[in-house]
Amino acid sequence: MESATITEPARGIQVEDKGLKKNAITFVSNVVIGVASTAPAYSLAATLGFIAAVAGLGVQSPAVMLVAFFPMACIAAAYYYMNRADPDCGTTFAWMTRAMGPWLGWQGGWAIVVADVLVMPSLSSVAGNYTFQLFGTSHPTTFEVTVVGVAWIIIMTAICYIGIELSARTQQFLLGMEFVTLAIFAVVALIKVYANHPAHSIQPTASWFNPFDVSSVSALDGGILLAVFVYWGWDSGVSVNEETEDSSTAPGRAAIVSTFILVAIYLLVTTAAQAYGGVSSLMNNQTDVLAPLGKGVLGSPLDKLLIIAVLTSASASTQTTILPTARTTLSMARWKALPSQFGTVHPRYLSPGFSTIWMGIVSTIVYVLLSVTSKNLIGDAFTSLALTIAFYYGFTGFACVVFYRRQLFRSIKNFVYIGLLPFAGAAVLMFVLVKAVVDYSKPHAGYAKPFLGIGSPIVIALVMIILGLVLMVLQRITMPEYFKRRPEVVDPSVVATAPAGRAS
Repeated sequence: MESATITEPARGIQVEDKGLKKNAITFVSNVVIGVASTAPAYSLAATLGFIAAVAGLGVQSPAVMLVAFFPMACIAAAYYYMNRADPDCGTTFAWMTRAMGPWLGWQGGWAIVVADVLVMPSLSSVAGNYTFQLFGTSHPTTFEVTVVGVAWIIIMTAICYIGIELSARTQQFLLGMEFVTLAIFAVVALIKVYANHPAHSIQPTASWFNPFDVSSVSALDGGILLAVFVYWGWDSGVSVNEETEDSSTAPGRAAIVSTFILVAIYLLVTTAAQAYGGVSSLMNNQTDVLAPLGKGVLGSPLDKLLIIAVLTSASASTQTTILPTARTTLSMARWKALPSQFGTVHPRYLSPGFSTIWMGIVSTIVYVLLSVTSKNLIGDAFTSLALTIAFYYGFTGFACVVFYRRQLFRSIKNFVYIGLLPFAGAAVLMFVLVKAVVDYSKPHAGYAKPFLGIGSPIVIALVMIILGLVLMVLQRITMPEYFKRRPEVVDPSVVATAPAGRAS
């Protein structure tokens, strides 16, 4: 940080009018964006098998989903209170800058960009593969998948470019299809388990949801490390705060509601999938647990519904990954932490025009490069996500505690909701970060060959860290004004007055 000195409270933070369309979406649309960004069907299909395969976990996959919900809900509380004080679309970047200074703030913004860029190749690849599966082509070439994946990026970039209202309507349609399909799958699977007792099926018991029944702490840690990705993305709703009705409170409430919706759907689908197919079915289909189960649960041709669910999930998440990145870089540019071009807003569509196109182009380039180089690198880019997710979620929790530090002991409510919960969530995620570094640094932790004896996921993360440091130093040299900022503390009126939530 530039200085450890805490300035006087930021009296009534006035968020700069960046030209984005005000009151364009409702609270419900914000919740939809937050939930859709996690890509529930895709996340479950791609991750549930790996969670079940963690050594010693047994039937406790639902318990892992429940435990992983805890730090997410705690960090959602931090997002709520930080957004109350400063409803800036830069979210973590703006908040870490205010609470911890420009150097950490810049890295927080960079972490969001890195996480979103790293996940795009995986999302695009899944969208491409499932497009071919939908039309009966089971073994498309890498070139064909890449072409279709790039097409999905272009389509979703165009939707984001046209404006937030079209983006919100698209998400409502895609998420609706996804949730209906997952609910049908789960209900039919559980009915068949109790009525027909299919081979390998297991009737659920209360112990499935008890984390204390997990055989070892190591198994629980490993499961949580994987489950962090399953929940990641609900913060996208907060990134469109400046375009949401009641911008200082609604996006924060939407973030909290999103995490509760996610834990409900994850527990339901995880329980149903494990009950119908047994643990072995999940472990034997780690790359996609839903499609194989779909044939037995729904039969043909209704099993295509699950393919459509994963396809819409991946494509929807492609769109909602572009949204927060474009708004983070927009905010960074307006704070003079990035070149001014990133701060431009389209005069007609009132969207971050340059930032949106930039994200689409960079995502396309990274996806094509990784596809040409090795499909294993796409998997490793996906694996290294845990590092950046844990970093920027965790530091948002710490930023909340630091920013509200003078208000923490004014009441028990302040201490619990603004201090204890954000700190606890951040501490858990920092533990996940450390564990990820240890686990992924092992030579054979990734899918690709190790580099200099280090697992490829860590190599990818190190490259991104070094690139970020270089860009930050260059920005400091060319545009030093932002880096002269000093940390702030919250205006007491944000927590002392009712109705709560107005920072201006």
